[in-house]
Amino acid sequence: MQIALALYPGFTVLDIIGPLQVLADVPGHDIVFVAGDAGRVTDHTGRCQLVASATFAEVTAPDVVVVPGELFAERDDRLVRWLRQVHPTTTWTTSVSTGSIYLAAAGILDGVDATTHWTRTEELERLGARYTEQRVVERGKVITAAGVSSGIDMALTLLDRMYGPAAAQTVQLAIEYDPSRPSMPVHPRRPGRDRRARDGRTRADAVRPRASASGDLVDRSDVLAH
Repeated sequence: MQIALALYPGFTVLDIIGPLQVLADVPGHDIVFVAGDAGRVTDHTGRCQLVASATFAEVTAPDVVVVPGELFAERDDRLVRWLRQVHPTTTWTTSVSTGSIYLAAAGILDGVDATTHWTRTEELERLGARYTEQRVVERGKVITAAGVSSGIDMALTLLDRMYGPAAAQTVQLAIEYDPSRPSMPVHPRRPGRDRRARDGRTRADAVRPRASASGDLVDRSDVLAH
């Protein structure tokens, strides 16, 4: 299964490294960094470079696409054109943070519920999507994630859909993804989430693998399905 991780100048590195970490060690995954030009691509800080081993023109039929976000970088129209070409044949098309702006610009989110970083919700809606205040939004084969760190949640959700909850739980345990209670509100317009944080219960608490008396992981697929 080919998983194409898109890059472009000014991308946010955690947006793409989070999903890479979740997806990279699963047997059968052929992961490729892809960009308009092969070679080094610099993130928004100017301090981190990832290497695209293939160009958009060379990756014509990926099974999975992951598009990271950016902090007001100039839009790369080559990525928009590539998304229009490959989306019809992908199994999953996904984005993290403002990567959904690229999906929307490509026409993939017309009239579709989606999420993005909270600072860019109006832009997402101007491009035809219906902004939804959720950390991960799944509509058909399109999965969008909210800001930055939520790319890990998105990739775990993707694993659950592809291989079942046990696979997602195993990877979550391996990477020790178990966020503690946030020290401040994580979304300025989501009081319900703040309340759950005060109560000590976040979405990560809900999907955390639990051990039974025998030591086996308890199936938490009921949470991942929502």
